[in-house]
Amino acid sequence: MKLKRAKSVTEILNKKFDLLPFDGEWNDSVGCPELKGSWIIWGESGNGKTRFAMQLAKYLTRFCKVAYIPLEEGVSLSLKKALKETNMQACGNQFIVLEEDMEQLIIRLNKQKSPRVIFIDSLQYSGLNYTNYKKLRADFPNKLFIFISHAEGKLPEGRVGKKVRYDAFVKIRVEGYRAFPVSRYGGGKPYTIWEKGAEEYWSRLDNENNKYNEK
Repeated sequence: MKLKRAKSVTEILNKKFDLLPFDGEWNDSVGCPELKGSWIIWGESGNGKTRFAMQLAKYLTRFCKVAYIPLEEGVSLSLKKALKETNMQACGNQFIVLEEDMEQLIIRLNKQKSPRVIFIDSLQYSGLNYTNYKKLRADFPNKLFIFISHAEGKLPEGRVGKKVRYDAFVKIRVEGYRAFPVSRYGGGKPYTIWEKGAEEYWSRLDNENNKYNEK
């Protein structure tokens, strides 16, 4: 096996990266990320995970074409509601929904002008094991895969979910209509998905905690 040539520090420091120039609240939360690799979003049902994914997808269409693959629910009434609430129609052809399995997706991604960012909903329904996941990343090094995952407590569900979380460049836990990011690119500020829903959820949680502490 031929070894790769070693790189000097100067070469690495002079290397140009394909960055997403995030600004405003997205920069506060995620920083200025690369257009490659993998992210993971996870949370319990009913906490704003899909709405957050749509808001993120809409923002990403400013920079490139984005695909959303609803493996779990397909083209459903809940997906229609999420698309409408986020006004995804305003993205035009920069945002597409694909009813494809992973095998069909790989065929599409090998074509020219295929989407640069791919949301996969959900990781559990994709059928990927960790070896498949690593191969997907290796085969498409200039794509950004964003996996949406079920939750198991405060972590993604299952062995693969936890391994993808460890590997992901950006990790985002969603709870009570707030997204809590951990990013290799900086940021780190919680992102509010829905102001009213977040206020009600966290106020209720504070009240419950206060009552518990008073006992």
